[in-house]
Amino acid sequence: MPRGLYGRAVLILMVPIVVLQLVVLIAFSQRYFSDVTKQLMHGVQAEISLYVDGVEERNTQGLHPMLSDLDLRLGYVSDFGPSVPAAQDGRVWYDFSGILITRILYQSFANLEGVDLSSNSRQVIVSLQFDEGRLRLEVPRGRASAGNPHQLILMTLVTGVIMSIVAATFLRNQLRPIRRLARAAEAFGRGRNVPYKLAGAVEVRAAGAAFVAMRARIERHIEQRTLILSGVSHDLRTPLTRMKLSLSLMESDPKLAEDVAALQEDLDEMERLLDEFLAFTRADALDEPQKVDAASILLSAHDRAKRGSDRVELGSTTLGSVELSARPDALARALDNLISNALRYGGRARLSLTVLERSVVFCVEDDGPGIDIEDREKVLQPFVRLDPARNQNRGSGVGLGLAIATDIARKHGGSLRLGESAELGGLKVELIIAR
Repeated sequence: MPRGLYGRAVLILMVPIVVLQLVVLIAFSQRYFSDVTKQLMHGVQAEISLYVDGVEERNTQGLHPMLSDLDLRLGYVSDFGPSVPAAQDGRVWYDFSGILITRILYQSFANLEGVDLSSNSRQVIVSLQFDEGRLRLEVPRGRASAGNPHQLILMTLVTGVIMSIVAATFLRNQLRPIRRLARAAEAFGRGRNVPYKLAGAVEVRAAGAAFVAMRARIERHIEQRTLILSGVSHDLRTPLTRMKLSLSLMESDPKLAEDVAALQEDLDEMERLLDEFLAFTRADALDEPQKVDAASILLSAHDRAKRGSDRVELGSTTLGSVELSARPDALARALDNLISNALRYGGRARLSLTVLERSVVFCVEDDGPGIDIEDREKVLQPFVRLDPARNQNRGSGVGLGLAIATDIARKHGGSLRLGESAELGGLKVELIIAR
């Protein structure tokens, strides 16, 4: 079965047409052409019998005048003699009535040598063998069968093909709004707002209107969420700034040095959490998609990580020009988050790139404790931290690193897949981006 709606619709349209034409052709050929051919062949059989009786009853001297008289009366062309060439059996492949003609003639005359239907489409050439010689007859084809029965088949096939092309063209036009709706929905899933105009049948327009309304609601929800989180983060920075100023004034007192240091660490932690909140809200307002090189994105992320730590290595990577439509800043942020998580919970991290037919896979592996299978779906949600699985004493976070990477992957038509590193033994994160 075809996988696309257009292919299936064409198949649903073509099968009844073909079956109907075959049934009509077979039934019409059997009930009309066969019956007409049988009726006409009764006359041809009687007329050929006149020639046979004349050859058997007359001597050689009076035979030719008798044959000439029969030719004049019946419209046949006859020839008799020992040197007359024999007719060879033959017919063209589309001459279906010729099968019936040949069968009737062989059943009627025991001394029939051959029935030639292919040498001349307007004649039926037969030859009969007698003791005195061979009789060759050229019978007009119109006397033996209905004229040109293959024309009905040809006209039926040509008409069916033309009407099928017309129907397929109209069907393609009806499916075009559905394809536009699918492209708009796919683009919106990748974070791009493609203009969409309602068109097509009533049902397609209803689906398109529902999509437009849903897209508007989602955009309003994202905008409201961004404004709320951005406003909260901005408002919290004001008291944090005042607290930092107060702590800077208290540093001169030696008795409060230890408490000031502890409070300063808490403030730094709060500021870092606010930065992560803002990064999460900015994930919906990133740069526009453009043509980028996948290998360059990976190598840039590796270079940035190497500047901060020497525990990052480059694994097997498909180098070369591999272009894809993506947001470079968003991919850079996702890879930086994954590398940061790998270094936080493991001793070393490894980057690799795999190019598939319809996607590009950025892989980040570490030698940390990993994540249990039953927790891998949950850890992709925002603000989720798995203390038993990932040792939080080795680093702090708010649980947004994997959530941001997952959101970026979905906006590129891909996904984020967690697994176990076969070589390093820790967590394996695959950032899948559609090409």
